[in-house]
Amino acid sequence: MAVSRRLFVTAAAAVVASSGTSLALAAPASASSAAAFSAEEPQYRIPVSPDDTPEELVRKASQVRPTERQIAWQALERTAFLHFGVNTFTGLEWGTGDEDPEVFQPVGLDTDQWARALRDGGFKLAILTVKHHDGFVLYPSRYTNHTVASSSWHDGQGDVLRSFADSMRRHGIKVGVYISPADENQYLHGVYANGSARSEHTIPTPVENDDRTDSGPQFTLPATDYGAHMLNQLYEVLTEYGPVDEVWFDGAQGHIPPDKVEKYDWDSWYELIRTLVPDATIAVSGPDVRWVGNEGGFARENEWSVVPVQEKDNGRMDFALSYDAPDMGGRDALVAAQPVADYLQWWPAEADVSIRDGWFYHADQRPKSVQQLTDIYFGSVGRNAVLLLNVPPDMDGLLPAADVTRLREFRERIDHELPEDLARGARVTTSPGTITVDLGRTREVNRIRLAEDIRQGQQVEGFVVEAYSGGSWTRVAEAGTLGASRILLLPTPVRAQRWRVRVTRSRRPARLAQFALYRSQT
Repeated sequence: MAVSRRLFVTAAAAVVASSGTSLALAAPASASSAAAFSAEEPQYRIPVSPDDTPEELVRKASQVRPTERQIAWQALERTAFLHFGVNTFTGLEWGTGDEDPEVFQPVGLDTDQWARALRDGGFKLAILTVKHHDGFVLYPSRYTNHTVASSSWHDGQGDVLRSFADSMRRHGIKVGVYISPADENQYLHGVYANGSARSEHTIPTPVENDDRTDSGPQFTLPATDYGAHMLNQLYEVLTEYGPVDEVWFDGAQGHIPPDKVEKYDWDSWYELIRTLVPDATIAVSGPDVRWVGNEGGFARENEWSVVPVQEKDNGRMDFALSYDAPDMGGRDALVAAQPVADYLQWWPAEADVSIRDGWFYHADQRPKSVQQLTDIYFGSVGRNAVLLLNVPPDMDGLLPAADVTRLREFRERIDHELPEDLARGARVTTSPGTITVDLGRTREVNRIRLAEDIRQGQQVEGFVVEAYSGGSWTRVAEAGTLGASRILLLPTPVRAQRWRVRVTRSRRPARLAQFALYRSQT
């Protein structure tokens, strides 16, 4: 029997019926019975076996659930990267590690200006390159001299990380840190990739004239010489600069001889982070978030958050398929990855891109157009990914005026693309596999936003959206996955009073978290 209800939709909340439950979108012909899963506990990672049948792989994938930190991260939608360091002043994209710290002279540094621009651009979290591959550190670390303290800027008393963290929090933006695993400077000092074996290290490692007076938590963790160096720097950042919401790693190795390889101590790094900042997301060489596979800001047309992974050296989660595989989690991908996969894991995609051609500031580059950024938004946030947009500060320590203007224009454009939800307060009727929305009168629609309740996993493999016009239902859009966010753009506005979404294929009964209809104002 169909059920008619009043529907209330907000941009960030689930579509919830008056009873307080989200609306089921079961596809009876292809979804398994919900009763079969009622006794099973949610897990964000489930082991797989070479003996699993294709049906068993799909069943396991349907059981995978995100953690609370992953759910919170997915809701951010737009995050910012700030590439800043000695490269800003040398014009390089990848430093050499032997830079003179004196080149770092951001005499007009204003991190409040950064925060205002990001806030006005609609960003909710910002990640600072606390250390890039060159090894130069944007705070006065006890464990290297390649830092801001070795520059005459602010008489050696400068601390970009302190200023950044304080400004972001003051303007309501969450704080993220990027600490590059690669370190050209530590290679020059014989620490990085020196072939040392893993051994137990006390973290934090005491240093001469150590100014730390309080007895914070101590760790004994296995690491190489360089792994311990990273642990000490992580400890400084995560204990002395307030709450950190994301720790961002990549897997880069230094520009060093090919026979020199540093096997990173991922397990020890993860343990330290989980203990010191348990709510922080670890990305993208981390267990919480994966790289989308390109630096253009675009997710796959059908982007899965449940993907096959394999466990590599020292506990690092890695792709079971190629990082740029066109299908990362569909049925065929699950089977293709089976010979090497250890787990099926909730590992959602982050789509990174820079507002300029380079990651660091270069005076001869200009920001992307509003249209380019809008296309990237729909190709990332609109495809079940989180957008990570890099906005590099200039040599004065400011975000360039053109970039600040572009960020504001970008937010305004998205606000115009997705204005008031026409389905807010509409009457909703549910039946197996279908939700119908009655807008009360004929309205023109050209943007459709849908989402699953990802607390119940990612289940939808195919769906259609239809409008009732001329006495019959007409298909206006169709796609494969939903996940946490799917935005469909209709090339021509459609006029109708009644709209419905119909699931055509699903791993198990799915639940809709959002069915929003818009008429863009652009």
